[in-house]
Amino acid sequence: MKTNTGLWWLLSAFFFLMFVVYTIWNVLAHWDTHAAPDVSGWEVFTLSTEWVGTVALLFVTLMAAFIAFYIGRVHKAQRGELPEDILTADIDDGDPEAGEFSPWSWWPIVLAASAAVGILGLAVGVWMFPIGLAIFVVAIVGWVYEYYRGYFAR
Repeated sequence: MKTNTGLWWLLSAFFFLMFVVYTIWNVLAHWDTHAAPDVSGWEVFTLSTEWVGTVALLFVTLMAAFIAFYIGRVHKAQRGELPEDILTADIDDGDPEAGEFSPWSWWPIVLAASAAVGILGLAVGVWMFPIGLAIFVVAIVGWVYEYYRGYFAR
């Protein structure tokens, strides 16, 4: 986790550097020298920038910094290194319980299809969203209760 924290802080610094470079480059690229002279007769130079990219890079910098801060706090709170972080650790040193998974289950595919139909309904036609929601309910119920019926009932 210490390495992850360092990588996220490095990404945050890189995005901040890109934010500064992008902003300066944009200001220099849009330097408008064709402005009308003001009252004193001098030409007025206007500075303009492209705000979408500038703000997006600033927010990406902040999000990377938030993730780095959070991972750093979690690393400090766990009080020690996890076996996954120690180079000399074996696979058996980690927590063996990763849950129970059904390799024969088709319900995750049905669940993904329901998400696809629901999002497609939001994008194309709202009438498809309830169909996606109904498929979602069937998929969740089927996935939760797949061990209670059929060949694998307990």
